[in-house]
Amino acid sequence: MAMDLKEKLALIAGNTAEIVKAEELEKLLKEKKKPVAYCGYEPSGEVHMGHMITVTKLMDLEKAGFNVKVLFADWHAWLNRKGSLDEVRELVKLWEKAFKKLGLKDPEFVRGSSFQKKEDYIEDVFKLSRDTTINRGLRAMQEVARDAENASISQAIYPLMQVVDMKHLGIDVAQSGIEQRKIHMLARESLESLGYRKPILVHTPLVNSLNGPGTKMSSSEPSSIISVRDPEDLIRKKIAKAYCEEGKPEGSAVLEIARLFVFPRKGSFEVKRPEKFGGNVEFGNYTELEKAFVAKKLHPADLKNALGDYLIELLEPVRKGFE
Repeated sequence: MAMDLKEKLALIAGNTAEIVKAEELEKLLKEKKKPVAYCGYEPSGEVHMGHMITVTKLMDLEKAGFNVKVLFADWHAWLNRKGSLDEVRELVKLWEKAFKKLGLKDPEFVRGSSFQKKEDYIEDVFKLSRDTTINRGLRAMQEVARDAENASISQAIYPLMQVVDMKHLGIDVAQSGIEQRKIHMLARESLESLGYRKPILVHTPLVNSLNGPGTKMSSSEPSSIISVRDPEDLIRKKIAKAYCEEGKPEGSAVLEIARLFVFPRKGSFEVKRPEKFGGNVEFGNYTELEKAFVAKKLHPADLKNALGDYLIELLEPVRKGFE
């Protein structure tokens, strides 16, 4: 059954950190039958649960009627010193293979270097570079740059290219984790000078490291992530060791993954446990689960066991794709 406008807006807004701006999103959905949303990814290390949160939101956008484009930003990764071009291009192959199994129905996969060599694209980057101070460019990169204290000129070019990507991909909505906010706000400030509309921004929260609050999941720290290619035993081992203090939901990646990944895909969350520990229990929404956890009616070990089962099930298509 087709969703009405209110249902679409609620679906898109679920589990977001912010939407810039909600009224623009509503206007877009009223006026455009098939709008375009995109998310860009730097191919670096393993595809992990942090990426899966944005993929899950892209799935919501698909359900709401959007065409979805997934950008594998190979030149961006190279400019951000994530590896040599050859290394990055090999990772693009791996990432594209993984993304084909992550749950999106009909995405368009695009490699950045496939259109960023064109003369009109380069001209737009040059135009934007004339109107953007070095300090503004570096500020935009602070949350995503590798070794930001010793930033290279290439890392100042990076945000300008990301802005120009939006024009040349023909997007209406830019979706990402909240760490991209400064670059996205630069796009809203500057794209009209290139003859293009301001993008609407849909930002999802970042997922804490499995090791505890204070750091986010990063492929540079394998113990902090759940990779989509991790075997079953490793998923269980990582979840068992993950930070999750009884009664305290703050900073727990275990609860964040349940909220941002499992509930949107499964609609509920079942915990199986022996009768002497309360028996099986099913939660119809995340609020119910967190309430039980805070009241210490749901033990971290039982929560972790259930989450491990769900991750093994939901990531199975990716694992099989690499067998």
